[in-house]
Amino acid sequence: MNEIIFIVKESPEGGYEGRALGFSIFVEGDTYDEIKENIRDAIHCHFDEELPKIIRVHFTKEDVFAA
Repeated sequence: MNEIIFIVKESPEGGYEGRALGFSIFVEGDTYDEIKENIRDAIHCHFDEELPKIIRVHFTKEDVFAA
């Protein structure tokens, strides 16, 4: 596998939450650096042999405001 993509967003409870596209991998972290480290740890736990060579993180932010 060449790459894996994570979608990361701010959590309503604070911090960040992320999920991998196409895999059942979910992570949380208080800071952006912590969630990147948690993504690495989760990938090492999920894949036994062939690890992805590239990890892409797409950070999304939802903003709601009155018209």
